[in-house]
Amino acid sequence: MQLRSISISALTIATLLTGACQPDTRTAAADTAPAETTAVAAPAPGPGEPTLEEVRAVTEKYQDINVALADGYVRDPADVCDAAAHTGKPAEWGAMGVHYAHFGQAGVAGPPPPGGKVDGNGTHTDFRKPTVLIYEPQADGSMVLVAVENLVFKAAWDAANPAPPTFHGVKWEEMADDPATEIDDAHGFAPHYDRHVWIYRDNPRGVFATHNPNVTCEHHKGAAPPVTPH
Repeated sequence: MQLRSISISALTIATLLTGACQPDTRTAAADTAPAETTAVAAPAPGPGEPTLEEVRAVTEKYQDINVALADGYVRDPADVCDAAAHTGKPAEWGAMGVHYAHFGQAGVAGPPPPGGKVDGNGTHTDFRKPTVLIYEPQADGSMVLVAVENLVFKAAWDAANPAPPTFHGVKWEEMADDPATEIDDAHGFAPHYDRHVWIYRDNPRGVFATHNPNVTCEHHKGAAPPVTPH
């Protein structure tokens, strides 16, 4: 079977980096962490870290997706609504949703080389301004904010830090494309660390889990990656 890779074109990234902030009128990213974080309750924040209540207070404005676009967040160019089954995880894990990323905050300075991965040198980890917002597509075409996420590229982070980033004492997930799956599990991104925080949709699998059984891609009208059997 020929593997299908979701990549981000140089033209698309170049366009995104110029700040495309028009209202999103479409009806509607992928993750395979090696070890799923399933703690139901979040540990206490570390020194200088915001509480989950503080993160919610400063990100509530992004429940209006046009506010997110105006602040520099752009929709996953591959337009994927990520569900666990897409990357060989149990379907009962649920889904993430559609990712909107702030490429400048991630340190992405330009488009990747032909056939290469999107990479960046940012080391931003403050959840008061997350690098990624995750939305669930609705039947009426609207998008509902369900989680926030931070992302740093592994090479840049490891060059400046002796250990992976943590939040509330929990190590971030490490993500890279798995050649055994039929899609690019890291959405055309170079290896990176990320952490999901489910503060807008209750997650029985845990506030830091990658997927949420209470999120669905049922109403997504964009790209539909193949389901990879697990």
